[in-house]
Amino acid sequence: MVDATSVLTLADIAFDDAAALLHRFALSLQRVADGAPIPGSYWGECEAGIIGSTVYARADTPVHSLLHEAGHLIVLPPERRDAVHTDATDSIAEEDAVCVLQGLLGDALPGVGRERVLADMDAWGYTFRMGSARAYVDRDAEDAWAWLQARGLVNETRALLLPDRE
Repeated sequence: MVDATSVLTLADIAFDDAAALLHRFALSLQRVADGAPIPGSYWGECEAGIIGSTVYARADTPVHSLLHEAGHLIVLPPERRDAVHTDATDSIAEEDAVCVLQGLLGDALPGVGRERVLADMDAWGYTFRMGSARAYVDRDAEDAWAWLQARGLVNETRALLLPDRE
């Protein structure tokens, strides 16, 4: 893992914007005190955590991590979210789709954008067959795009479908 100062963190954006985006998907964002362990964090350290319908993050949590973990909850039917604690899936198809989804969520978050999320994924050490997150999303993620579309999360033009909930 790299130093969190090289990627966009929750401290770099408006917490309320992130919370509002998650709320649209019936999720909540819980702020964790600086230095405290993050509940439900699979990787520990500053990585976001998930328990039920809540995403946990500290100021030093990378935005891409927050969006990735939120993505795992977003793709689950609401009735399955209550059972989630730390690890949302063991499905490669879902993991691939969430990697695409987190970039789309970045576009929906003021001050972030898909390009920054994808660049931060590369800086953080995500690995893809095509060599980068951008190359994966553009040239190697057909199954992930189809997976997201089948679940009503993107349309035929690959645009994120945000719930009307505000």
